[in-house]
Amino acid sequence: MRATSISLVLLAALAAGCAANQSGQPQVGDTRFVAGDGKMQVFDAADRKAAPPVEGPTLDGGTASLAAHKGKVVVINFWASWCGPCRAEAPVLKEVAAKTKGDVQFLGIDFKDRQADALAFERTEQTGYSHIFDQPGKVALSFQGTVPPAAIPSTLVIDKQGRIAARALGAVKYTDLMNTVTKVHDE
Repeated sequence: MRATSISLVLLAALAAGCAANQSGQPQVGDTRFVAGDGKMQVFDAADRKAAPPVEGPTLDGGTASLAAHKGKVVVINFWASWCGPCRAEAPVLKEVAAKTKGDVQFLGIDFKDRQADALAFERTEQTGYSHIFDQPGKVALSFQGTVPPAAIPSTLVIDKQGRIAARALGAVKYTDLMNTVTKVHDE
């Protein structure tokens, strides 16, 4: 009886981790969350899909949108204050944002969070860029059918043409992010 229960749990865990097909590309309509290793997956220019409209209220009471950065490379990071890997990667994002300021724009998407907790997180981290407060997760869902942010944290790099150029699932590494934004910017 116990072996059957353990087998069912393992089978469910394996099934939940299959959010991509065998080539590693996400399936259209796939919105499941998976564990990520933070490695940047860069898409060939010919295979890139247009990013959906992204806009919403910011944590500081303003509004932010992807359209406001038209013609620029934009890094979109999906995070939450309750997420340990999000806290771990925050200094990486802050440093890359500071080093690429003017060339690359950053936009945070605070996902499924309490606003007070998100504000406390931002006061502590002082990232230096805007964060859309997206408690219901509408921004993440808008990527369905393209390249969904299928983990928390997830980072998407949008090229100058408004297409999804790269994605990292899980906490992004400094070198991976810096190399990717530099490559996409220089295209």
